[in-house]
Amino acid sequence: MKRSHCIMALSLASLIAGEASAQVASATSIANPGLRQELLERVNRDQAIRNEWIKVGIDKADSAFLARMQKIDSNNTDRMKQIVKQYGWPGPELVGEDGAEAAFLLVQHADADHAFQKEMLPLVRDAYLAKKLAGQDYALLLDRVLVYEGKRQVYGTQTKPSHEWKGRQPELAPIEDEANADKRRAEVGLEPLAEYLVRLKQIYFPKDK
Repeated sequence: MKRSHCIMALSLASLIAGEASAQVASATSIANPGLRQELLERVNRDQAIRNEWIKVGIDKADSAFLARMQKIDSNNTDRMKQIVKQYGWPGPELVGEDGAEAAFLLVQHADADHAFQKEMLPLVRDAYLAKKLAGQDYALLLDRVLVYEGKRQVYGTQTKPSHEWKGRQPELAPIEDEANADKRRAEVGLEPLAEYLVRLKQIYFPKDK
């Protein structure tokens, strides 16, 4: 199974976890706290399998492990389709800020259904422009869709599949107008590419010095 990688997903999950306690206090102002809780639980499972993937080694995971991760992603994708069909994009007013970020993360990992990711891109863009999702969310999904279609990404959030990396150094998929990528990244709240690559290396290969 060929996969591009994006460690920003783990950063978003940390943000979700960090905001969760604050959201609990105002849960009465959230229209659907039950759905919020479900989304957070789904993200916990999503991140647990990915943390296990990093622990095993992203270049060492066998087909059985990848199939297990794919099953989790597929289940989450099916559920997100139901949620969007029923509610539209689940924004902060419906599921809280952390719930909305959780929904985005599940869409970002719906790699087996590119058509769904592409369908969600305008909704994510609208949520970002309405300040209901972070700019990095839009950047991540836009790049994901473009890279899948063999096009150059805009923000440089997506790496090449790990089997294409030289040694143990993460490599980014091609970027449109790379000379100005850091400027675009700053506009959506992302760190410079050089810092991003260092962070990718540290998280994917924590034992390397």
